Amino acid sequence: MTSIRRGTQGEIVAFKCRTCDEWHKGPIQSLGADTPDFVAHMSDEEREKYLTLTSDQCILTREHRTDYLVRGCLEIPVIDGPSPFTFGVWVSLSEENFNRTTELWEAPGRESEPAYFGWLCTRLPGYADTMNLKTWVQTQPVGQRPLVTVFEPTDHALFIEQRDGINVERLILIIEQAFH
Repeated sequence: MTSIRRGTQGEIVAFKCRTCDEWHKGPIQSLGADTPDFVAHMSDEEREKYLTLTSDQCILTREHRTDYLVRGCLEIPVIDGPSPFTFGVWVSLSEENFNRTTELWEAPGRESEPAYFGWLCTRLPGYADTMNLKTWVQTQPVGQRPLVTVFEPTDHALFIEQRDGINVERLILIIEQAFH
């Protein structure tokens, strides 16, 4: 059993890591990817030539294709703790849906837009390969990132845990893998 310190609202404020035997401080409610996974494998020259990147959008233009991505939040319910735990992820959209997202970026009421289909473009710690899982991307009110939901019924742990939730022990295993 992991040693956990909780705050007044039940949030995890620290836990003793089984990997390094150190106390990691929180609250630990999210992990995020600053860039889509493929960016880490690009040279500086390639990034400058092919990549347009902001904190919320990414366009990768190559000779044979262009990829359009948005940053969103993939939430996992935590059954015995403050819910949810959030992964900051990148999802590719069609050009049409990316343009629509951009068009509505500052528009009040944009959250009434239907969800867009997307492909997950972030590997998540604690899970088998999550690249290219099918997702729905639901626009949120102005100032909030879209919610991302893995939708294809599958035996992938991310789909199951997003649907059913996880306990704090599982959450800490995920965090330990992210830290180490």
